[in-house]
Amino acid sequence: MATNVVMPKMGESISEGTILRWLKKEGDAVEKDEPILEISTDKVDTEVPSPVAGTLLKILAQEKQTVNVGEPIASIGASGEAVASPTPITPASPPAAPAPAKSESQPVIASEAKQSPAPKAEAPAPTPQPATPPAPSNSQSTGQGQAVVMPKMGESIAEGTVLKWLKKEGDKVEKDEPILEISTDKVDTEVPAPFAGTLTKIVAQEKETVAVGATIAFISSGAAAPAASTQSIPSTPAAPEQGTQKTEAIKAVAAPTPRAPSSGAVSAPAPTAKDDRFYSPLVKSIAKAEGVTPQELATIPGSGMDSRVNKADMLAYVEARRSGQAGSSPGRAPRVAQSGQPVQTPSFAPPTPQAIAPSIFAASGQATTVIPMDNIRLKIAEHMVRSVHTSPHVTSVSEVDVTNIVNAQKRGKDAFLARYGVKLTMTPIFIDCMVRALREFPFINASIEGTNIIVRNDINFGFAVAMPKVEGSPLPPALIVPVIKHADRLSLAGIAGAMNELANKARTRKLTPDDISGGTFTLTNPGMFGNILSTPIISQPNLAIMTTGAIVKRAVVKTDAEGNDYIAIRSMMFLGLSHDHRLIDGLYAVQFTERVKQYMESYRVDGI
Repeated sequence: MATNVVMPKMGESISEGTILRWLKKEGDAVEKDEPILEISTDKVDTEVPSPVAGTLLKILAQEKQTVNVGEPIASIGASGEAVASPTPITPASPPAAPAPAKSESQPVIASEAKQSPAPKAEAPAPTPQPATPPAPSNSQSTGQGQAVVMPKMGESIAEGTVLKWLKKEGDKVEKDEPILEISTDKVDTEVPAPFAGTLTKIVAQEKETVAVGATIAFISSGAAAPAASTQSIPSTPAAPEQGTQKTEAIKAVAAPTPRAPSSGAVSAPAPTAKDDRFYSPLVKSIAKAEGVTPQELATIPGSGMDSRVNKADMLAYVEARRSGQAGSSPGRAPRVAQSGQPVQTPSFAPPTPQAIAPSIFAASGQATTVIPMDNIRLKIAEHMVRSVHTSPHVTSVSEVDVTNIVNAQKRGKDAFLARYGVKLTMTPIFIDCMVRALREFPFINASIEGTNIIVRNDINFGFAVAMPKVEGSPLPPALIVPVIKHADRLSLAGIAGAMNELANKARTRKLTPDDISGGTFTLTNPGMFGNILSTPIISQPNLAIMTTGAIVKRAVVKTDAEGNDYIAIRSMMFLGLSHDHRLIDGLYAVQFTERVKQYMESYRVDGI
């Protein structure tokens, strides 16, 4: 029977994904775990692998289409086989067991919707997809309730470890409320409840490692959250009743705070017509519990992708509002806006660090652990040591105002994706600026052989990529440098396309020797992980490597055309160049770095 590929759930509160590009077309043969499409969510852009080997019979969702998690997007089976049913998710129906009456219909979720509403004969369930938790069988959904399964948090993730249960058996849970913390090879995160109800049984215990798709708990929807109040003004929901540290912030949010709402009843804070930002279910639930109106929600600055408001933003805003009502300065009344409401003071409390799983080595009880290097780690070690012994390293650093680049990328990314079919990030723009400067500084692009200087006229641009962690290996992910050949002949779209192709090949371990050879200059971008400055080692036989730090908004002094100084908030970044002092002296290196800076600061949206 043909198998449906469904939109995977890529993280906490992710309810939908947008199809960026199909990597296969109808009729193509696909292998198990071979990427068949790229999707984008509000937290990640990634490839979706095929759950089975076969033929792509039917594409059910088109490019640029946004699809709910769990909805079918394609059907895979034997050539000529009938397409699997395209509608495995049906409208919500009452569970088999009696349930209290509700004023609202039960939310539709993948695990519930995939079950038959009646005990009649049914078609076999689709093969479990590797990118989304499989639906529990009917036997799992009776007695103790619906099964909660170990989610798949990323490509190649086959299992997860339960770090901590945030709820205990018998606790009531709301839909999208975190119920436990898990750890995988790629991420530590909270797992939200797929629906409201009562946690009837915990199957997987803390510190236990569970395969993706395996049942970890049961939630009974028959003992779901209480029915809606009959009062004209809804009461504020009570805080969850457990004592774990991770839920203390949620408790604080749920605690009612006296205030005068702008209108009578407070409805769920859906975005207003003028606010086109996406709000996750968790953000909406916090806003509802705190009585944050849609108009108020629209004013909250977001730190997520495309300025989206996340959980940390909401908690910081709530805390700031409480501080503002209480008065942050003794003896001084809070400032009042024209509307008569207190002006809210933002909170600058740092976010709580996410829990990290204990070291597997410490848990062994041994004083030391001996791990043989794998082949790629041996090659990296040899290459780095040889480079340090060969080149006397010197690093030059410039500070760059990249506000123009940030604005250009935000304004042009949608049009760029629609026109070229590839996502525009900051890195291709950085490479474009560096290639322009390399044309003007040929010795940065040169190499040394013995006592000869080899000036290379082709600019073959290498960029560092972190490879996926080897499954079962305790070693950290390795680094590799794919090379964009003849980057000086490519447009911005060509650079972005080549980067995307090589990065995908690196993630899937499909790089060829030609893909990683012949580089003349290298970029490493630790800024994408938050690091503001690094001093990287040159990749031989190159004579230089450039590093870009994190982009941070800061108040800086600027000068206008009349020579007047003023303070402005700008997006700033450190730009570093590690260079070989055998040929490249400080002056030449600084001139090149400053030239790259000039191209970055004057970057325009033209050409996107």
